[in-house]
Amino acid sequence: MKVINYLLGYKDLKIIQDSEMFNFSLDSVLLPNFVTINKKVKKILDIGCGNAPIPLILSTKTNAKIIGVEIQKGVALLAEESIKINNKEDQITIINEDINEFYKKCETDTFDVITCNPPFFKYKKSSNINKNDYKTIARHEIKLNLDQIFIIARKLLKNNGIIAIVNRPERFVEIIECMKKNNIEPKKVQFIYPKNNMEANIMLIEGSKNGNPGLKVVPPLYTHLDNGKYTSEIKKYFE
Repeated sequence: MKVINYLLGYKDLKIIQDSEMFNFSLDSVLLPNFVTINKKVKKILDIGCGNAPIPLILSTKTNAKIIGVEIQKGVALLAEESIKINNKEDQITIINEDINEFYKKCETDTFDVITCNPPFFKYKKSSNINKNDYKTIARHEIKLNLDQIFIIARKLLKNNGIIAIVNRPERFVEIIECMKKNNIEPKKVQFIYPKNNMEANIMLIEGSKNGNPGLKVVPPLYTHLDNGKYTSEIKKYFE
């Protein structure tokens, strides 16, 4: 069923969701608030944009042109609807295509920033996958894996351009290896914890194409209090 919601506390942004599809989560709010955006940024690519939560939030932080690429037609149509109801058509463009084909047609050194909330789980024949294709593609690396993301970034990012992704902490080393292999220098990482005294369950990481060595570990973020409510640090993203 299709519904219109306010975008997680962003009172001036609405998003269209469908319960049959993979709805956006806190990850999609954390990433656009983590990535480094400065006044020089003119063009941003969001890989696997879903119903466009990341492009919409980014549009509140920059006047840069934003392109969201989404492989699933039904999801891309939701994204387009969300862009229209927020009157963001002049800034955000949604493209319904496989990013692995789209990037081949792009000129090199095109984007200042790339963001991606990718599928977190490797796909194996034994994987416990959701029979709903929308959710399977969103969760498992069937159509897009880490290697592919950073190969795409190596081509499309300008020199010193930035890619930021969200993933699970257990894939930290693998992500660093993929970055290094594609001339992307890890520059910033943050670990997100569900509560105090619990292990991190989300990781945000940013790298720079042909950047100088030097990784900054920013302070941890705790999402929930013991009573289950959001912490003040998380609430500030929604104000």
